[in-house]
Amino acid sequence: MSRSSRTKQARTAEATAKVVTGAIALSVVAVAVFVFVYIVYNGIGALDWTFFSEVPRDRGREGGILPIIVGTLYLIGATAGLTLPIGVLAGVYLAEYAPRNFTTRAIRLAITNMAGVPSIVYGLFGLAAFVLLAGFGRSIIAAALTLTCMTLPVVITATEEALRQIPQDLRQASLALGATRLRTIYKVVLPAAAPGIITGAILGLARAAGETAPILFTGAVFQMRRLPDGPSSQFMALPYHIYAQVTSVPDWNRELVWGTALVLVAGVSIVSVMAAWWRSVQRRKVKW
Repeated sequence: MSRSSRTKQARTAEATAKVVTGAIALSVVAVAVFVFVYIVYNGIGALDWTFFSEVPRDRGREGGILPIIVGTLYLIGATAGLTLPIGVLAGVYLAEYAPRNFTTRAIRLAITNMAGVPSIVYGLFGLAAFVLLAGFGRSIIAAALTLTCMTLPVVITATEEALRQIPQDLRQASLALGATRLRTIYKVVLPAAAPGIITGAILGLARAAGETAPILFTGAVFQMRRLPDGPSSQFMALPYHIYAQVTSVPDWNRELVWGTALVLVAGVSIVSVMAAWWRSVQRRKVKW
């Protein structure tokens, strides 16, 4: 085969790969847009002041979702407060301090396995460990601890990978100027890796916000006419409310349920877009 023929085949293969991968990417985007538009179309009619300011009535067929929104914010806030410090510190240890030995490899393998555990298993674990054994009962803190266990692998892995992307030259320059290793990590490495860390944290918390199984066993309730009053209180949450309405309420109000789904999707989407914007701004500032 001549050189020109091989070059032509290579160009054809490259063009084919570009078309195929582009078509797949467009298909994924199209499906995501279709799902979002479908939710908006079905749920936009429910969005008014009553929907956001009143408590559910008639088993959720009427009224609003105020305690559901507040309960979800309490839950995700507690989960973030527990997950981010532990996950980031664990990622820093694995990337910057952990020796390369069997123990470290076993820890990474355990983290990888944790990321693949089904959420229903985390729910059963949370019921046994936090609700019963620790004595927290069905509460926000028990549900947040359960979601923390589920979210930690994502945050730890994202932190470790983001730190490993930072060039060694930055570390060496800081150390050469007399900074300690801890100060180098805190002042140089972590700020440079912040966009990747934030991305992992948002992905993990977005998954936690949409989970039903872990909170089903650890604190979510079907009906609650008051707002949560502390970490030991039970709560209502958006994903569980949608699940309970569709599976347990005869003649459920389709518009209100789709409106609840729209609030959940819109909330996660807004936070993700803000995080992506912030990440883009920070990456333009950081140059190495």
